[in-house]
Amino acid sequence: MPDTRLNLLRPSRPGRVGLLAASLIVLSGCMTVGPDYSAPDIEAPIDWSQSLPIGVSAAPVDTAALGTWWTQFKDPQLDLLIEEAVQGSLNLKTADARLREARARRSIATSQRFPTVGAKASRTDASELLYYEGNAASGSYYEAGFDATWEADLFGGVRRQIEQADAGVMQAEEVYRDVLVSLIAEVAINYTEIRLFQERIRVTQSNEETQRRSLQLVEQSFEAGEVARFDVDRARLNLDMTRAQLPKLQTGLEQSLNRLAILLGKPPGTLHSDLEDVKSIPTAPPEIAVGVPAAALRRRPDVRAAERNLAAQTAAIGVATADLYPHLSMSGTIGIESIDAGAPFTYSTGLFGLSPSMKWLVFDAGAVRQNIEIQSIRQEQALVSYESAVLRALNDVENALTSYREEQVRQAILQDAERSATSALEIANQQYAAGEIDYLIVLDAQRAVLSIQDQLAVNRAAITTSAISLFKALGGGWSSLAPLETAPAQPSSQ
Repeated sequence: MPDTRLNLLRPSRPGRVGLLAASLIVLSGCMTVGPDYSAPDIEAPIDWSQSLPIGVSAAPVDTAALGTWWTQFKDPQLDLLIEEAVQGSLNLKTADARLREARARRSIATSQRFPTVGAKASRTDASELLYYEGNAASGSYYEAGFDATWEADLFGGVRRQIEQADAGVMQAEEVYRDVLVSLIAEVAINYTEIRLFQERIRVTQSNEETQRRSLQLVEQSFEAGEVARFDVDRARLNLDMTRAQLPKLQTGLEQSLNRLAILLGKPPGTLHSDLEDVKSIPTAPPEIAVGVPAAALRRRPDVRAAERNLAAQTAAIGVATADLYPHLSMSGTIGIESIDAGAPFTYSTGLFGLSPSMKWLVFDAGAVRQNIEIQSIRQEQALVSYESAVLRALNDVENALTSYREEQVRQAILQDAERSATSALEIANQQYAAGEIDYLIVLDAQRAVLSIQDQLAVNRAAITTSAISLFKALGGGWSSLAPLETAPAQPSSQ
């Protein structure tokens, strides 16, 4: 049966094709252009710059305990709120979406290692006679088959793209963890603020009741002619000034409740019933281990993300450099042609073709080299960002340690002041009842007690907030709560 099909492709010689394909595969692993990444070596201080506060030690950090540091506050309500925040936070959902996007981009980069294969089918209406077995016929012929294209990664451009995408995935993971660390700390801080406002309202209401009883006693003394009207007015003024603090405190409480609801991904006003019962301000754990600065830097997600960004930008230089070199690719076709669509294998001939090609950018007015320069400058920027992240991390820990220590000192002073103010008020009441002093002294003593009790509540919350900030500065909150796959995503099919 003679072969009389139109536009018959001449098959390549198998030996030459195999040799060419093998040569491309070998060459594709020969070299990788661009700089190889090496993590920067930034010296961290051997120890913290200041003496550690009471209850803080330089002992090695327990990673598992640091991952769930909030459980050390022994507050079930706080534990529940953090669980809800991890499930409902919109910021965390955004970070998760960006992480999934980075993994998908990595899969796209990996797919460039493999051939692209496409199916094709066509019908051609012939304007000339077709000949088959010596018989002339006019009409159509049909073609079906597959096309494949593969570009050899001779100079490592694709490998650098995959390296860049790998670093991008790991950077997105660290950004996710950084958002998680910040979220948990913000939930704990807002929860502490809520309990603080409730405590300040309780203290204010308690003093309001005390001052109301004092006013009644002064009014009775005035009616009995024992004191002047001036004493009544001053007692009433003192009471009104105390009552005037309540609306402001109530506003602060409402705002804290609404901020916490937003952190949990809920509408404002939805947490009022859950937190309406007044509870004490969370107490910081008796012992906090901070380790050494170098260990803290290794745990900080923002520092780790900055380092991965530097790695990605280093790989980007290689991607840009690969455009200076030739691009070699291999194209192939396999299929059949037939003059009968109903019997494609009866009146048909086979198609097979394999052809290499090379593309080399000869002139671009320096655009490629300028792009390499741009990527190199971006690498410099990424290095500066990494160094800045390191300094910020050290600064966060140092500031938290300072705040924690100084608030402890302040607490001891305020506790002594509270004892003195309470004693002074008792003596003032006794002396006023005996007619030995003016009522103004009693009012001053009452205001002093209220002020010191309010400052003590603020101080207790400040100590707790400093401890929370310290846990956050150490990179706590992600180790065991949200483990992430660090292995790059693989293509679903090859």
